[in-house]
Amino acid sequence: MEKIKKIKNFINLKNLDGYIIPKNDDFFSEYVPNHKDRLKKISGFTGSYGFALILKKENYLFVDGRYTLQANKEAGQKFKIITIPKKKPEHILKGKNLKIGYNPQVHTEENLKRLFLRTKCKLFEVKEGNLINQNNFTKKKIIKVFKLKDNEAGESIKSKLKKIVYNLNKQKLDLQFITSSENASWLLNIRSDENQYTPIVKSRVIVEKNGKIFLFLDSNNIKHKLFKNFENVKIIDVKFIKLFLSRIKSKKICIDKNTCSIYLKNILEKNNKIIYSVDPIYLLKSKKNQIEINNIKKAHLLDGVAVTRFLIWIKNNFEKKRISEINAQNKLLKFRKEFKKFVSLSFPTISGTGANAAVIHYRASPQTNKILKKGELYLVDSGGQYKFGTTDVTRTISLKNYDDRIKEIYTRVLKGHIAVANFKIKKNTTGSQIDLAARNFLKQKNLNYNHGTGHGVGYFANVHEGPQAISIGNKVKLLKGMVLSNEPGYYEKDKFGIRIENLIILNKSSKKNLKFENLTLVPIDKNLIIKELMSMDEIKWLNNYHKTVFFKLNKFMNYKERSILKDQCSNI
Repeated sequence: MEKIKKIKNFINLKNLDGYIIPKNDDFFSEYVPNHKDRLKKISGFTGSYGFALILKKENYLFVDGRYTLQANKEAGQKFKIITIPKKKPEHILKGKNLKIGYNPQVHTEENLKRLFLRTKCKLFEVKEGNLINQNNFTKKKIIKVFKLKDNEAGESIKSKLKKIVYNLNKQKLDLQFITSSENASWLLNIRSDENQYTPIVKSRVIVEKNGKIFLFLDSNNIKHKLFKNFENVKIIDVKFIKLFLSRIKSKKICIDKNTCSIYLKNILEKNNKIIYSVDPIYLLKSKKNQIEINNIKKAHLLDGVAVTRFLIWIKNNFEKKRISEINAQNKLLKFRKEFKKFVSLSFPTISGTGANAAVIHYRASPQTNKILKKGELYLVDSGGQYKFGTTDVTRTISLKNYDDRIKEIYTRVLKGHIAVANFKIKKNTTGSQIDLAARNFLKQKNLNYNHGTGHGVGYFANVHEGPQAISIGNKVKLLKGMVLSNEPGYYEKDKFGIRIENLIILNKSSKKNLKFENLTLVPIDKNLIIKELMSMDEIKWLNNYHKTVFFKLNKFMNYKERSILKDQCSNI
């Protein structure tokens, strides 16, 4: 409560009525380092999305449906938990004329408009300083930045740059300000070991219409040798970005209002004409080239071996040994580390048994850690970063649970998963249409799940990548080479959670249309399936999928594992 009290004192000192604290850092990273996690510091909330609104007498924590249960457990004593989009700040602040402060370095204009436009509140930029104690920064390490080889990236920097320059000249713009680190990393084919779960380089880039590039990063902590061969690239320490931007005058500059902070936008806006447009790199990098596709399949083969061996181990040992959720996730990591090409996890592993699996983005801690017990379901959602791809897979397995209702729900989730995998992709098909098909079988029993059915996935980059998604409201056309997750589920508070997730890629079908191709190679637990609820086409899909899984994985297994895998992949 001491940290919250400090913020309330700050509110009074600045003659404000409230203050907004987001999850993100100034690079809008997907996974924020602990020492920059403002929201966690003041609330204890560890989820990947949310923001706090602290008023003089009340504290609100806004999260989406994935985190409602988790937020209540972690921050419910200090904050009123609000689930968006069911409720937004406009509902909490209805009729109130308040002065709300914010730090312009960690907010975009677009996000603040989306959240507060329909309120009567006035928003004020505030210098945050050391308001949310960030003195305890971890010691800066020397960051290793490396370039992807041509047989890893599949497209040269020169080729990518040509597309950006063409776009600038076509729109008669002078420069593109790329404020998304993932897009800067894609353009320059660079990665780093700075972040725990994603290998992108925290950076920003300016591309001029003549093809010259300015790369802004923390150069004091980076070994530069790899940059010697960069043509037309000038490296500037990020601490000089304000000075550099302030010297740009009388230019037409393209920025993405979804990723450019208000702070940086304000600097450029003083002396230039700003053109707001979605960064073209989002769409360009979403369409994986053939080398990337081939490499992604290699990554999924290795990951499939690791996850399958892990699930076999769980099934064989949960009754003999006291296996906790943390023990289990550590064992899975050990299996992945047996491959030299494995770099890191792609996100914190979700390892939940029984009631804990009902928390959609559950993270086991010493306080919540449960032992896997007979009669429960065990859900594990995990992914890896390999030097040639990013993976994300979820399986829910039976720990000798024979409950008919649970089996029916599991089967309906599987039917939704198969509906996505078999969806006929037409010219204008979007993710929102597919999302409806995924939920159909659950909705027949008035059941549903509080998250999207699928998200885009990067290439040795962010595990969550846009612009494509299988979710309500996503209108982006699906194109060849896009990778998405297929992960319908169901969660019953304090009881159990079910999710089945494969990664899928859009490929040409024999009819010249697009179809989904499975990337993930891990058996689906047949012990939870009610065959009578499945159609012949669904049974055929499952049997064919398991046939592929066995064919691809069996040569990596020892004799005992191969025998179990053969049974797991047999026809139903």
